[in-house]
Amino acid sequence: MTVPVVRADAPDDDDLGLARRAGTGDLTAFEQIMRRNNRMLYRAARSILGEDAEAEDCVQAAYLLAYRSIGTFAGRARLSTWLARIVINEALTRKRRAARSALVIPLESIADGPAAANAPATGAPDRPGPEMEAMRREIGSLIERRIDTLPEAFRSVFVLRAVEELSVEETALVLDIPEATVRTRYFRARSMLRESLAREIDTALGGAFAFAGERCNRTVAAVLDRLKGVTA
Repeated sequence: MTVPVVRADAPDDDDLGLARRAGTGDLTAFEQIMRRNNRMLYRAARSILGEDAEAEDCVQAAYLLAYRSIGTFAGRARLSTWLARIVINEALTRKRRAARSALVIPLESIADGPAAANAPATGAPDRPGPEMEAMRREIGSLIERRIDTLPEAFRSVFVLRAVEELSVEETALVLDIPEATVRTRYFRARSMLRESLAREIDTALGGAFAFAGERCNRTVAAVLDRLKGVTA
């Protein structure tokens, strides 16, 4: 495997350092890369594929592709952006193949409406109780369902910009579209969602499309098992 070209002083735990270690076959470094990027890549894949299991499988396949070419990463963009392009391409390939075979969300709220007028004026407790946690989970599910209803072109831009908070430049690079298109699609996606989402759901976005715990560990374990077989 090609040894990545990196700065001589690159720390072992930054993008270049991790890429350099992974490029020499260090699976511990590659595991760290996966755990840092799992959630964003899963969200990106799901924004195109629309299914949890297919998105998870897509991320695993993309990681295997990334591992084979990690030595080409030279640090001109963030490692997360480099990985996201691989995931997006894999997701689009899967979608084309299937077709042939067959948040804090920065939205203007509707707080002037009756529901907001009648809402309690009390603040959220420092440590939410079970009822508050249940409400946040329900709101998170609502956010996912509403985002899923967006057309694919708008959904991918919205997930990367609003959910993952990538810049316009980074989103354009990942999706291979002009920056002006990113701005237009993002604005349109916000407009589509504005009517159905209110200020109260902003705090629930952090739990949307979660990629932690069992799912995160399952993806990491599956990729590492396959890589150990390749490097043995």
